[in-house]
Amino acid sequence: MILFLGKGACHFKYSRMNKKFSLKNKTAVITGGGSGIGKAISFTLASQDAFVHVLDNQFESALETIDHIKKNNFIGVAHQCDVSNIQEVNQVILEICKTSNIDILVNNAGIAHVGNIENCQEEDLDRLYNVNIKGVYNCSKAVIPFMKKNKNGLIINLASIASSVGISDRFAYSMTKGAVLTMTYSIAKDYVKDNIRCNCISPARVHTPFVDGFIKKNYPNEEKKMFENLSKTQPIGRMGTPQEIADLALYLCSEEAKFITGSNFAIDGGFVTLNSH
Repeated sequence: MILFLGKGACHFKYSRMNKKFSLKNKTAVITGGGSGIGKAISFTLASQDAFVHVLDNQFESALETIDHIKKNNFIGVAHQCDVSNIQEVNQVILEICKTSNIDILVNNAGIAHVGNIENCQEEDLDRLYNVNIKGVYNCSKAVIPFMKKNKNGLIINLASIASSVGISDRFAYSMTKGAVLTMTYSIAKDYVKDNIRCNCISPARVHTPFVDGFIKKNYPNEEKKMFENLSKTQPIGRMGTPQEIADLALYLCSEEAKFITGSNFAIDGGFVTLNSH
């Protein structure tokens, strides 16, 4: 049906729309998909008909995510993979590419560290570098040749607000997430002509099992108070949820976002722009 709004006006053609944000016939690889944000992203992409490959160093966690996906009649496969190990990464990516193209890579796997430069030991720095930086490098390097061959692909990197603003006692973590952000820009620039997009999601504090474990370990018998205090660090007055991050990832994975590359998306309850510094 066509609606005419008068001489010189726009003509709007109405037709049956395809399902928004559909990932039908897409294959997605999500690292660290066994828990928290990665688990939410894995399930959300699967729910939009993507074939999801969940990579996690904790294989049991990856299997739990895939079990949840399959119980809801979606499809996916679990893989044990240490993203800091280039041999393991290459082996898994080659295995996946034997049966399908990789359309989407979500570099979600990451670890944290609390402390300033004096509290950060060399082994702490190396541990975070190996997962947070080298892991993104390993996985991106493994998939990009296949994406170039297919002249199509999307990479989403999970960074942090710590990529952009100073956060107390997050020296090593901030260092690695800053690198994730700049790797995003570099990949987007270098492969834009190959139709490979690369974007970055930068959450503020998100309520995950990691946060609960951190509070329990460092503030015994004060869990409720500390949870409230940490929640109030976001101007919106609460922590984010893994599902909110996953929904943003879904949009960036979809055809509706195909004009977006080389961008950093803060999802932070106003932390970066509304907090007074």
